[in-house]
Amino acid sequence: MTPTIEIRGLRQGYVTKRGDVVQALEGVDLTIEPGEFVCIVGPSGCGKTTLLRVICGLESGYEGRVSLDAVAQDDRLPITLVFQQDSTLPWMKVQANVTLGVSGLKLTHQEAERRATQYLDLVGLSGFTKAYPHELSGGMRQRVAIARALAPEPTLLLMDEPLGSLDAQTRLIMQSELIEIVKRTQCTVLYITHDVEEAVTLGDRVLVMTHRPGTIKSDTPTPWPSLGGKGSMDVLEYRAQPEVVRLVEQLSMSVREEVGGTLAERQSPAGAPQG
Repeated sequence: MTPTIEIRGLRQGYVTKRGDVVQALEGVDLTIEPGEFVCIVGPSGCGKTTLLRVICGLESGYEGRVSLDAVAQDDRLPITLVFQQDSTLPWMKVQANVTLGVSGLKLTHQEAERRATQYLDLVGLSGFTKAYPHELSGGMRQRVAIARALAPEPTLLLMDEPLGSLDAQTRLIMQSELIEIVKRTQCTVLYITHDVEEAVTLGDRVLVMTHRPGTIKSDTPTPWPSLGGKGSMDVLEYRAQPEVVRLVEQLSMSVREEVGGTLAERQSPAGAPQG
């Protein structure tokens, strides 16, 4: 089976406004198989978002090989992206926000509306199709964004800290819903988060990135794949399992080591400039 994502020797840098060259990624190798839910954690500024931007084609000028088995079709997009920030359009009602996600596809008006209705139902918002975003909570607006990303039925769903701005209780609810959504849609997911516990909760695998220039430090499978037994238990019940507690502690320590390296780099006169 061809991997959905295969990256070899990826290097990417950028130039700051001061003219300093910063190496964001160095020697990244990554393979993600179809249907996997892979989470990436690491210190701030390690290149997680840059990696996502390279994969979805928003970054150019990199070195190395990036291969995607995600081909555009008349009725499907190869890749969609969910951001941390609220990306709903305030002048559009919820149904229109989601229908916008399929506007570039060759669908009839009826099929586009059916898709929007289907995925709003999937994220639990079937009763809010005529609401405006300002009438919804932050968690509900993020569900709208997720429904909009799912409506084109992408091969690959990229998520950049999509739950980072939500309160703790809403995040727990959304994590449970994401597990169920991925099980039902069977799309491949690459998910960035600063929260190690969230990564272990959601992912089939958790990748830890080093401090800048970022590369893959470790690649660790979680105790139960999200498409297997993980979805059969409550999120809090899952997190209480001894294997999960140990893995969260292990990965948290690994990330803290990289945060320490980032702080040392910032304090050193010879360290890379911040951009």
